[in-house]
Amino acid sequence: MKILVCVKRVPDTETRIQISADGTSLDAAGVRFVMNPYDEFALEAALRLKESGRASEVTVVTLGDESAQETLRGALAVGADRGVLCRGVSGPDGLATAKILRSAVEAQGPDLVLAGVRSVDGDQEQVGPMLGTLLGWACATCVSEIEGGDGVLIAVREVEGGRERVQLTLPAVVTLTKGPFELRRPSLPGIMAAKKRPLEVREAEVVSPRVRVVALELPPARKEGRIVGEGPDAVPELIRLLRDEAGAL
Repeated sequence: MKILVCVKRVPDTETRIQISADGTSLDAAGVRFVMNPYDEFALEAALRLKESGRASEVTVVTLGDESAQETLRGALAVGADRGVLCRGVSGPDGLATAKILRSAVEAQGPDLVLAGVRSVDGDQEQVGPMLGTLLGWACATCVSEIEGGDGVLIAVREVEGGRERVQLTLPAVVTLTKGPFELRRPSLPGIMAAKKRPLEVREAEVVSPRVRVVALELPPARKEGRIVGEGPDAVPELIRLLRDEAGAL
């Protein structure tokens, strides 16, 4: 079984971001970029399937500019076999992204595509199921655990009040959420080996997006807190403020 993992380069969630002068994009200066945390779960799941003997190859694919090669090299350092950069613009249109990834999937010919359930910058949860629909493959979303079999895959989903086990006939697309698949750290030999592993750069398919960012704005600054007193004597004033000013009571 060949596995393809879709990954995305995103700003670190702990990075303080600024909006560019055009008002529609982020200012990348001083921003630390990382692999999307949910895609890390997908990559670790793929590596474990390979280590168990159920998969023969793990390929990582991303859409972005040349800087996204850093994310692919990081995936190669922890054990992925090959990387593919679809050189193009990653925008907010999930369908456009899915169409570009479909071309990459068809070119690589995997049996299973894994991806994070969502990206921490877009938070749309669209690309995985759209990709599965475009390919005409079986698809399961928000999966926490997977088990490989002979031509089938068992996906475990956390649902209200229990767990759901779904059997998918390969080929299939699965999106993963938080579970037991915490991505391993790269070893020094892995980092050195990543420099020699193949990384293909291909031009992304040109797809006209139907969604565009009109404007970005930072959330308003929080108001300063107020100390109304200490101990039990402050309770009446606190209740009055919550009732009369905040309207919370």
